[in-house]
Amino acid sequence: MRMESGRIAAATCRLKSKNIPVKSTNYRKRTLSVAPMMDWTDRHCRMFHRQITRHSWLYTEMVTTGALLYGDVARHLDFNGEEHPVALQLGGSEPDALAQSARLGQQWGYDEINLNCGCPSERVQKGAFGACLMAEPQLVADCVRAMRDAVDIDVTVKHRIGIDQQETYGFVRDFVGTVADAGCRTFIVHARNAILKGLSPKENREIPPLRYEVVYQLKREFPDLEIILNGGVTRVEEIDAHLQHVDGVMLGREAYHNPWLMADFDARYYGDQTGEPRTREQVLAAMLPYIRDELARHGGKGLKLNSITRHMLGLTMGLPGARRFRQMLSDAKLLAKGDPGLLIDALATLPAAA
Repeated sequence: MRMESGRIAAATCRLKSKNIPVKSTNYRKRTLSVAPMMDWTDRHCRMFHRQITRHSWLYTEMVTTGALLYGDVARHLDFNGEEHPVALQLGGSEPDALAQSARLGQQWGYDEINLNCGCPSERVQKGAFGACLMAEPQLVADCVRAMRDAVDIDVTVKHRIGIDQQETYGFVRDFVGTVADAGCRTFIVHARNAILKGLSPKENREIPPLRYEVVYQLKREFPDLEIILNGGVTRVEEIDAHLQHVDGVMLGREAYHNPWLMADFDARYYGDQTGEPRTREQVLAAMLPYIRDELARHGGKGLKLNSITRHMLGLTMGLPGARRFRQMLSDAKLLAKGDPGLLIDALATLPAAA
């Protein structure tokens, strides 16, 4: 325990020396958010998404408690101040370890701590967390209570509507009720069951049927809780329909593959009429200083241009010339030059200005 405390203290000193705020801003309305996605929603992806939507909530990839308490804290928690509002998703099932990790997240400047109770992968199950935690609602409640005692930012839970053959509404209702009794006020609900054996994570996102009515029913039964729907949403018309029943919608892979879907979220869902929506060219131009700073910070070691540009391949989805845009951003010879201006050059190949 003393060694863990030393690591945390050292990490806190590092974040203070980097001028990272130790207290986050109090944000409102999780009307729209982008889901935590392993290997995708890293800090570069989130910075790119923030250029498209200023108000939607962004979530980190899941970070395990072990990675924070025994690993490189800065590598896992470092982010750019422009990403706010941004939430840290934790993976774990030990209340004390989660409390320490949540405290680190708050010190590092995150606006929310989210507990993963929805990932069905076997690797996560071996660590006794993720979707399998839904079978132990009292343990989840203990974890939430420990984290809430450790921080003064929101602690939220992301979960499924059931696991394996547990498809009754009563199962998820009792889970939410038990965890709510521990003080959790926000539940992000993936509207599919998680099949813990026999399906890959990808299949778990596609094969179990979507049952949105279960999420709607949760909101009816728990009107004072913030209920956010996740799973299978790809169009603004679907978002509009869901928002008639729940408090918010979380987008997953559609936001990644077709990020321009989010271009009018600020005006449409947050009432932000302060300026004209950015064009694609303006979004890419806004990323250039960030990319140059990141490449310079790493001094050409470890970080390559494609580590950032890979998140932008879907920006021109549906436009004439989109294929050429993707080809240029995937061209090894062009990327090897390390020139962020490649983004603007690639966009310029489209038949009309974007």
